[in-house]
Amino acid sequence: MNSPALRAVSVGPLIERARAYLNQDDCERLKTAYRFSDQAHLGQYRQSGEPYVSHPLAVAELCTEWRLDVQALMAALLHDTVEDTTATTEEIRERFGPEVSELVDGLSKLDAVEFRNREEAQAENFRKMLLAMARDVRVILIKIADRLHNMRTLEGVAAEKRRRIAKETLDIYAPIAHRLGLNAAFRELEDLSFAGLYPHRYATLSRAILAARGNRREVIGRLQSAVAQQLPKFGISAAVEGREKSVWSTYKKMIEKHLSFAEVLDVYGFRILVPKISDCYITLGALHALYKPMPGKFKDYIALPKSNGYQSLHTTVIGPYGTPVEFQIRTEEMHNVSEAGVAAHWMYKENIGKGTSPLQARAHEWMQSLVQVQSQTRDPSEFLDSVKIDLFPDVVYVFTPKGAIRELPRGSTPVDFAYNVHTDIGHHCVSAEINQRPVGLDTILRNGDVISIQTDADANPHPAWLGFVRTAKARAEIRHRLKTTTRTEAIEFGQRLLDQALRALGSTGLDDPKLEWQQFLAENTAHDKDALLEDIGLGLTLAHVAARRLVPQIANTAPAHLPDHAKNALAIAKTHFTSTAEAITIDGSEGSTVQYAACCSPIGGDAAIGLMRGGAGLVVHRATCGLGRRQRSKDPGRWADIVWAEQLRRLFQTHLIIETQDLRGILARVASAISGADANIVGANTAPKDQTLAIMNLTIEVRERQHLANVLRRVRRVPGVIRAIRIPPQHATNLAEP
Repeated sequence: MNSPALRAVSVGPLIERARAYLNQDDCERLKTAYRFSDQAHLGQYRQSGEPYVSHPLAVAELCTEWRLDVQALMAALLHDTVEDTTATTEEIRERFGPEVSELVDGLSKLDAVEFRNREEAQAENFRKMLLAMARDVRVILIKIADRLHNMRTLEGVAAEKRRRIAKETLDIYAPIAHRLGLNAAFRELEDLSFAGLYPHRYATLSRAILAARGNRREVIGRLQSAVAQQLPKFGISAAVEGREKSVWSTYKKMIEKHLSFAEVLDVYGFRILVPKISDCYITLGALHALYKPMPGKFKDYIALPKSNGYQSLHTTVIGPYGTPVEFQIRTEEMHNVSEAGVAAHWMYKENIGKGTSPLQARAHEWMQSLVQVQSQTRDPSEFLDSVKIDLFPDVVYVFTPKGAIRELPRGSTPVDFAYNVHTDIGHHCVSAEINQRPVGLDTILRNGDVISIQTDADANPHPAWLGFVRTAKARAEIRHRLKTTTRTEAIEFGQRLLDQALRALGSTGLDDPKLEWQQFLAENTAHDKDALLEDIGLGLTLAHVAARRLVPQIANTAPAHLPDHAKNALAIAKTHFTSTAEAITIDGSEGSTVQYAACCSPIGGDAAIGLMRGGAGLVVHRATCGLGRRQRSKDPGRWADIVWAEQLRRLFQTHLIIETQDLRGILARVASAISGADANIVGANTAPKDQTLAIMNLTIEVRERQHLANVLRRVRRVPGVIRAIRIPPQHATNLAEP
């Protein structure tokens, strides 16, 4: 590959740019930092053949476009010295001060740490940068400038490395630039990544866009002329600019909507810049008086700014020849923020010294939320995945019952909303209402929804929530809570199981002083009693196996002093206990250590069997469940009969099918009967069976079989009900409302 033309390396252009807003002393400090960087990188060259110092110099020049302060520019010049030369963080601190040193440290990779693979290294280095940028947003601004220059000079890099860097940029750095409102950098990073990943596609599509620009010149000219004549009639003085979609966004639209390039009609649009906010809305009216707006294609990002601070009115109209054309209407200040985002704070002298701008505060809040996520997530790859999910800023705006607005990523659910309001509300969430209608917790939220969350102090997150939550905060909090509560619940359940197994062998239980704990723990992977009990509660160690090893002298021989019932228990254990566990008593308080099989949905009082599944605890099936019986025949040693405690401490979901006459108000009467029996309906679906009959599928919560029988009796008495029976889950539909 041919090397690009090499430029002369000089600090002059940087100093000239810096003089536009920095004083002479600051410019001298920049020169000192440049000389240090130049000396440190002496003898190092880029793939293009240029002296390496040309890179930090170019990064610093990019930072002057955002008018970053002298400390940030010095850090940009020095950002690779600690990582790639013999210079140290302490030396940087002594020469240039602690502020510059901390910025440089935040930009340096963890080279001294050994990682198992490239992905782990990427995740841990990103975690380090994240913590630094949460303390000082200038870290990420310098990093974006660094990545932008690297992407501009990517042609000198080997193909495989080029694709890897482009993929990382598209997945992480471009979305971060967008999240921080650096839209000009964001668009360029996306297009450069596209060129790095798919050079032939990029070249082909670029040529097509260039040709389309010429082909549509007449349409564009007519539009621009018509708008320029229309706005003064409404008293608006505005600048009308042509705006072309980026190559990557055009390609992405083609892929997502399965379109050919010829079918992408809105490659070209317009941006209208006006003096005041009120002018934006007047301009909107003027446009709609000139061209018909397309229904559903208007967005008011002025009243409801995007999460990155972006503000503008968007409308799509039907232009000449029936071509859809998008207009963006904004003030000059909005435009500056839309291009520079948080960096706009440094671009205006009046902002300096005024503390944190609203946009910076919003960015800081987002970065702090990521810090919270990383504190809850030990696995670096899991953390990086969570951050990637949270980086894409397409949002919905929803409301609390009191009218407070909440901004969430598109695809969020009531559980995401609950964690957004407060972590404790998320942890104890049991149900939700949207616009005063009960919905499932996995319901996708829409713009304008009013969300109400019902909580229960005894409730905890369900592992299934991880399958539908959208936000990184919710995902991290759920995982952390599950790990914490699962350990506590597993230990408590393990105590009950082991005590029960010990007593079946004639021991007095866990408090038996004759138990050989020391020898057992020395031979076992569990390092203490709690670890063993946790393993038993999670099904990693079987209670009857552990019991036999703790009381071997009791298990092998029956001492004469034992009562008859204990001797009988030992005889049975010696014959059968190697293959079959004793019955397990459960009361519903075991939490996530006991799962109720989705294939048969057992409820309290059902004849039931349980599988101690390694790592998942106890899984309870109905004794009549075909799947459970087949699995038990293959591995009987992990199965036990289930005994229900007299007092059950949870509600169980079960499914009903009710056949009724197709009468007005029949669902309400059935619901009233169920409520009168002190049961809850958690999902409902109705459908006509024929012209005179209807079928209801209901999911209800009951305490146990006797409670269910009472519910069914009441339902069968409702006029119009023909039959009402319990059905297996596989015969029920998904009853949560969409």
